[in-house]
Amino acid sequence: MDTERLFFLREEHDLTQEDVGKIVGTKKFSVCNWESGKEIIPLVKLNEYANYFNVSMDYILKLDNCKTKKHCCNIALDKNLIGKNIKEFRKSNNLTQRQLADILNTTHSVIWAYETGKTMILTAFAYQMCKKFGLSMDWLCGRTKNSMD
Repeated sequence: MDTERLFFLREEHDLTQEDVGKIVGTKKFSVCNWESGKEIIPLVKLNEYANYFNVSMDYILKLDNCKTKKHCCNIALDKNLIGKNIKEFRKSNNLTQRQLADILNTTHSVIWAYETGKTMILTAFAYQMCKKFGLSMDWLCGRTKNSMD
């Protein structure tokens, strides 16, 4: 996952890693690890970055090069809505939970937990779905209405 835009957004706004840590509610160490790619940014923190810098999650993750938001709204993530979107995507592509689990290299029960809102999808799995199937991370996370926008 390419996270260099985390760094560039911070630099563009003349913020330190400590500043961003305070903004998204974490330590400077975590921000450093996300920017360097040593750790994957949690989806909730990615959403907070997008909200604060007024850009799309797709832009941050280089799924899209358009810096401005496309009908995104500043929201808190809802794992039930994300689960609904995962299920909608899976069914519209005639995939079973097991098939999607195989694609993401996980188990059927993990997909079930995501779809039922029991668990927040991991950033790595969400990113992998978006890359493989051309989905918008903002749509998957309920920030936009269109799966390709």
